[in-house]
Amino acid sequence: MPIIYLSPSTQQSNLFVSGGSEEYYMNLIADAMIPYLDSSGIQYVRNTPEMTAASSITASNAGNYDLHVAIHSNAAPEGRYGTVRGSIVFYYPGSVQGRRAAEIMANNLRSIYPLPDDVRALPSTTIGELRRTRAPAVFLELAYHDNYDDAAWIKNNIEPIARNIVLSLTEYFGIPFLTPRPPRSGVVDVNWGRLNIRSRPNTGAPVIAQAYDGAPITVLNEWQGWYLVRYNGQIGYASSDYITLT
Repeated sequence: MPIIYLSPSTQQSNLFVSGGSEEYYMNLIADAMIPYLDSSGIQYVRNTPEMTAASSITASNAGNYDLHVAIHSNAAPEGRYGTVRGSIVFYYPGSVQGRRAAEIMANNLRSIYPLPDDVRALPSTTIGELRRTRAPAVFLELAYHDNYDDAAWIKNNIEPIARNIVLSLTEYFGIPFLTPRPPRSGVVDVNWGRLNIRSRPNTGAPVIAQAYDGAPITVLNEWQGWYLVRYNGQIGYASSDYITLT
């Protein structure tokens, strides 16, 4: 299953025109993403507010991540303060996967941002979290925090924005988007051999683990005859035909 490095802004000095900081609201969005990441089987490691962009890059590069996701709000250049609106998803121009992720995210953000024609995916060679990360990366500038309407959109749409970003991640990774539900306990119930746990909900997907008959297993979610499960620290998909809920 995919794993991302989740990097909400650590810029506490970037203030929203209506109060609060970029760091505060981007971390609220990251908080709201967690249940959707968990329910869809996307694993993550996250930076902390005490970190910087540089230390977030270092931490990301120390791991083996499928995507680096930086979440920010924007500010207009001097002389245009408060007059600019829009949502931009940046990617590094040499990264095919980064561009694909950015285009998926921009396309989905158009469905919730009030000015869909002002949502764009753009290349950048100057942003460190794109240029210096080992994993493919996207850098979301969700809206302009110096604009009253954009700042209000972020503040009033924490949950929809979080849901939308995770929806885009599932589309990028080619896995189902699943809504949060409480985990359930189960037991593997096979008549022979072991139960295959796969990276995707189809019989052609790679096997990432195997569970013996009678093994306890945690069911995180379900989709079209498949359970999303956790077994011995691994998260993947297994046929619901061979798991009995307890």
